[in-house]
Amino acid sequence: MTTEIQPLFSYTGHLPECPTWSAHEQALWWADILKCQIHRYTIANGDHQVLQFPEEVGCFALCKQGGLIVAMRHAIWLADKDGRLVQKICDNPNNPAWARFNDGGTDARGRFYAGTFWGPGDYNGALLMRIDNDLSPRVIQCDIQGHNGLAFSPDGRWMYTSDTPNAVIWRAPLDKNGEPGPREVFRRFGKGEGVPDGAAMDVEGCYWSALYDGFRIARFSPDGEQLLEYRLPVRCPTMLCFGGPNMKTVFITTTRENMQQDELTARPLSGAIFMLEAPVAGMPKPEFYHTK
Repeated sequence: MTTEIQPLFSYTGHLPECPTWSAHEQALWWADILKCQIHRYTIANGDHQVLQFPEEVGCFALCKQGGLIVAMRHAIWLADKDGRLVQKICDNPNNPAWARFNDGGTDARGRFYAGTFWGPGDYNGALLMRIDNDLSPRVIQCDIQGHNGLAFSPDGRWMYTSDTPNAVIWRAPLDKNGEPGPREVFRRFGKGEGVPDGAAMDVEGCYWSALYDGFRIARFSPDGEQLLEYRLPVRCPTMLCFGGPNMKTVFITTTRENMQQDELTARPLSGAIFMLEAPVAGMPKPEFYHTK
């Protein structure tokens, strides 16, 4: 690997999101939301598989029991390893005509989180919900316009989220059971900085954010100070995760959604997945664990 950013392979999607590393498979998974797909790419042999779903896949997680938990526009489902829907868990608590599921992930207890994105953009109509290990759903945050940036500190003290249209990263304290308290501002972004999209956490407790419309990803200290940035050859990164044999490879998804042809001609790698070698290892994404 190199500290220079380079494409993972010759792929460009429409709206790639939710990169997820499988240590067992040594493979990268991701969703292409608007193509209603989940992809799997095995690093060693270049095998690329695509699972097709009936509607937009905002986020997903690998399941400890096998298969996937998938948050689509109308509902959250369990699916098998081939993408067949097996069990409906719950409906989208937002109006799915206006708010599809977006960013999500898991916590150290193997619970699944999925936030929504309020399409009209006229007020903070989105939310964040959690699926507990017994498959019970619960809304845990509201007053969001576009949920993104879910991550948890290594010591279990903080849950981080971002609201992309409002250009802010939040953090909320967690109690001993992992329940979030009132959120507080971690960092706000000004004009020209980009806005915080998807994120990941490293083992030193630093928060890595994909800065949409900012041509970059950045690493922030637990106090919100920017420590590093990596510039991209495309304008809109969407999310990142850590992976690779030593968990120091950063995989970065990007988008070409709503881009005009002149920008795509100038930046043809928009929608590609990039990778780089980080100076510190990242936290793995736990698998979703359910008891039913």
